[in-house]
Order: sequence, then structure tokens, then C-alpha cells
Amino acid sequence: MPFAESTGGGASGPRGAAPPAGRRSVAPLLAVCTGYFMVILDVTVINVAVPVVGRELPASLTGIQWITDGYTLVFAGFLMTGGALGDRLGNRRVFRAGVSVFTVASAACAFAPNAAFLVAARLVEGLGAALIVPGSLALLQEAYPQPAARSRAFGLWGSMAGVAASAGPLLGGLLVSTVGWRWVFLINLPVGVACLFLTWRHVADSPRHAGRSLDWPAQCAVVVAVALLTGALNEAGRRGWSDPLVLAGLGLVVPAAAAFVWRERVARSPGLPPRLLGSRAMAGGAAIGLLFNFGFYGMVFTASLDFQHQRGFGALRTGLALFPAVAMTMFASVLSGRLARRTGHRPLVVSGMFLGALGLAGWAAAGTDPPYTLLVAPMMAAGFGTSFALTGSTATVMGAAPPEYAGAASALFNTARQIGSAIGVALGGSLLATGADYGTGLRTSMAVGALAYLTAAGLAWVCVPGGPKAPPERPASPADPTSR
Repeated sequence: MPFAESTGGGASGPRGAAPPAGRRSVAPLLAVCTGYFMVILDVTVINVAVPVVGRELPASLTGIQWITDGYTLVFAGFLMTGGALGDRLGNRRVFRAGVSVFTVASAACAFAPNAAFLVAARLVEGLGAALIVPGSLALLQEAYPQPAARSRAFGLWGSMAGVAASAGPLLGGLLVSTVGWRWVFLINLPVGVACLFLTWRHVADSPRHAGRSLDWPAQCAVVVAVALLTGALNEAGRRGWSDPLVLAGLGLVVPAAAAFVWRERVARSPGLPPRLLGSRAMAGGAAIGLLFNFGFYGMVFTASLDFQHQRGFGALRTGLALFPAVAMTMFASVLSGRLARRTGHRPLVVSGMFLGALGLAGWAAAGTDPPYTLLVAPMMAAGFGTSFALTGSTATVMGAAPPEYAGAASALFNTARQIGSAIGVALGGSLLATGADYGTGLRTSMAVGALAYLTAAGLAWVCVPGGPKAPPERPASPADPTSR
């Protein structure tokens, strides 16, 4: 069985008590991945529904933009807060609260009477997502303490993002064309209820560190910094990088980020102590996550535009055209999890990033208007390489933090990945809009993505632990007196 090594992490009773040692269960993985899949799916599934929503409610262009961007802004901005809350109150408790908020907000979205109500409900949905994602990795770390089982769990968790992001347009197009746009949100209700039940029944209670206060000034600073950066990047894809609003947003990111770093240095109880952020494994792993999300989601975005605007594919056909990249993610995640105990994570991350670079470089070299059949192999290489490297980079970041900072480490990693996705989409859109022609812009975007993958490979060689028995760099816990 894939998770034969898992012991003591899942729960067999309604109170979340740990099962006897040796109990084999994939239920905690199923619970966590169900919630994570739901969150990532909502980033992309709405895209094909937005034009219909705008006509039926109705909504202005600004309102339509906020239906999609509002969710992303709140989701990315509050990830660090969600991680800090999970460490303080217990990751299981915060995860379940996030699923509850997300599910209720999805129902509000489905029954929205006007565009303003829908935008407000989407903001709340984003908040629920920010509570779900950091705890998801922390719960898997608790549920699967053995390294081999944990690596496989991390790999399957990561593959959910690729599958959800690429399946979103396909599912959205199917629902909108058959039962209507409101079902894009209604479908979350049974999924959310199932996730809550599985978590209550099979995920053990998490440790709480209630004595550690939540540093609100630092949390406010990071929310502002990430929201400004994400918002500016979203607008850059539409307005251009020289737009005053975009420049102002990017300029304000610097003082907000500096305020966060300063506050974490002087706070008595920092959410993410500087000694952890300065860890080579944690900082390097987060940077790798940013770079491969930049490459992969930049490819998915520009490929979607190419398929729909240049090749005339509909939403359903576009989803099917992207399927080769999706199919590779599941296979690669399972394979990397199995290989990690023999090879260690470094060779897997490095080889995955090289493969992704070859895929996007192959697309860039295929010409200005290549037939679709020539693009299948590059998409498969990018999907496989990204998912193949995700397991090792996730394990590197999570292994670098003491258990009491697992939520913060997860939040840092996922915030970096969200920023990478936003940069990839924004830059891809800009290159398509400003290139000498559409084909040149597309090829340039793929070449930049290939360079990001190569950079990630170099970082992995330096930052990811080497052999199968080499433990990740883990600084002493700030709570440990010997660390002072």
C-alpha cells in the first residue's frame, strides 16, 4: 500500500484520537487533498463563467475583474496569517474553520442576487482558502511521520494544484454550458461537507501553542505587502508595467515587506522567526516553489490564450488540449514520492526542473505557429518536471522548520508559489500584448519560463538536501533554550 509507513497520524474516532501504531490509512490524505483541490479549483474554474455572470447579474468590467481578482488577493494576502493561526490554535481546528468558511461563502456566491454581493462572497471565500492551505501541509506532516510516506503524501498534495488548475476551465465550461454558472459554486457544497466529515473522522487533533501570541503588526504588514504585489501584478497584465497604478503598487510593496521583516526581528513572539527564514533550506525551497509556479502557470495561461484566441478552441476543447500536462502531474508525484527514499530529494528536484526547462524551451523553438501535436511533448515535460520537483521542495521547506512552526513554513511556501503564479500570468500576458506579433510574444514567454526552471535547478543543487539519509537543515526551535 502507498502509505504503509503511516503511523499515529490519522484518527479513527470522532474526537480525532490517533490510531494504534501501524494503522494504515489514506483517509487523512484524502481529507486534506479534498480541501486543497477545492481551493485551487476555484482560482481557475470561474474564468469561463465570468462573461456569463457579467451578462446575467449584470456587472461592470471592474466588477467582473473583482470576481476573479478579489479571491486571489485575499487568498494570497492572508496565507501567512492562516499559518500563524494554525500554529497557535491547532492546524486541524483552523483547517476545519477554513473549510466551513469556504463552503458557506460558496453557497453565498451561488445564490448571489447581484454582482456586489458576489464580489463580497468571493472575498470571504478567499479568506477561507487562506485558512485551509497552510494547515493542509502541516496536517500531512503530522499524519505521516515516516519520511517515505510523507514524501508520497506531499507529492499527491502538490499534484492536486496542477490537476485543479488545468481542470478548472474544462469543468467550468461544462457546468456553464449545461446547468448554469451558479453550479460553479454549488459544486463546492458537497465537496466541503465531505472534507469536513473526513477531517473530523480521520485527522488527529493538532498541537496548540496558545502561549504564542499572534503578532498583528507583522501580520498586517505581510497582508498589505502580498496583496499589493498580487494586485499590481494582476493589473500589469491588463494595463502594462508602466501604468501609474501598477508602479505605485509595486513601489509600496518594498516598505510593507521591510516593515514585516523589521517587526519579525523585534517581536517577542514572531510568526516566522528570522533564523528560520534565513535557513538555506527554507528560503531556497520557497524560491524554488516561486520559480516553478512562475514557469508552469505562465505556460498554462499563455497556452490557454493561444488555444482560444489564435486556434479558435472553445473552453471545453482548451481544457482537453491542456490535459497532457495535467495527466503527467499525478504520475510524476507518485513516482517522485517512491524514488525519494532511495535517491534523496535533490536529484529529483534538479532533474525535474531541467525537464521542465527542456519542455518550455522546446515550445519556444517549435516556431511561430506550430501544430498542436508538436506541443504535446513540451506540455507533458513541463507538467511532469514541475510535479516531480514539487515533492522534494515541499519536504525541504517543511523539514527545515520545527513542528511548532509547521503552519508558518507551509504558509511561506504557498505564498511564494502564489506570487510565482501571479508573476507568470502577468508577465505572460504582457509579453503577448507587447511582442512584435502574437507568436513572438508566446515564444518569448516560454523561453523566460525555461530560464526560471533552470534557475530553480541551480538553487535546488545548493539548497535541497542531498542523499536519502541527509536530513534537511532545521534550525533549533526558538522555544528551545539551547537555541538562545
